[in-house]
Amino acid sequence: MIEFVEGDVVELAPTHVVINANGIGYFINISLNTYEAFNSKQKLRVLTHQAIKEDSHTLYGFQDKTEREVFRNLISVSGIGPATARMVLSSLSQHDIIGAIINGNVPLLKSIKGIGPKAAQRMILELKDKMTKLGGSVQGELTGSSSNHTEALEALTALGFGRSAAEKALLRTSKDLGSGASTEDLIKNSLKLL
Repeated sequence: MIEFVEGDVVELAPTHVVINANGIGYFINISLNTYEAFNSKQKLRVLTHQAIKEDSHTLYGFQDKTEREVFRNLISVSGIGPATARMVLSSLSQHDIIGAIINGNVPLLKSIKGIGPKAAQRMILELKDKMTKLGGSVQGELTGSSSNHTEALEALTALGFGRSAAEKALLRTSKDLGSGASTEDLIKNSLKLL
């Protein structure tokens, strides 16, 4: 198993990075969030997960250990392969994924391409305990602002917005404003995104 690849960036795209490590070019699949974290860096250390199939050896790269752990937990769920797990990590931040699984947020998970209602429920059922251990601090952040978040979500759905779209906008707004944001601020800023 390859733990990480370190070297000069030869190519960086939203879906992959090519690293020159001592004259060997490693093609590593990455998520959109990892791409944003790596953008404009000339030298990188990429944590990796190696997926071995009969006909291929594929590397998946991550910005930190938490993202890699979330990926490994996701691929342990029946019906979720590495490509789908990468799509999940591209659609939501690792902290949003952990929070959605801990809080049983099926609509948010279902809004990700490739994840249907059954897969979302399976993720919650199989990963809730693991994610609670992994994201103890994340859950603390979420529960601290959960009443404002819940009120804002109810207000947005009452205004006629779809629950999953409203949830996505609220998560992005919560991330921008921080955990101390008022219900009013959450609603105002989420409306700009909807």
